[in-house]
Amino acid sequence: MKCQKTEALVRQVLADTGVEAVVEHVTEMQAIVAAGVMSTPAVAVDGVIKLKGRIPQADEIRAWITA
Repeated sequence: MKCQKTEALVRQVLADTGVEAVVEHVTEMQAIVAAGVMSTPAVAVDGVIKLKGRIPQADEIRAWITA
């Protein structure tokens, strides 16, 4: 549930800002652990984990994608 909310929020912020990006929802546990994520949801931007273990705020996402 939290993962789906996070994905929807990321997609909404992308739409609001007009930023084009590929959003990938990873569900394979081996891939999640290999990325160093032990608590979900998590958000990575350009392969860098920006957040894990909670749903981000829209302004956080905006800052990550416009930096």
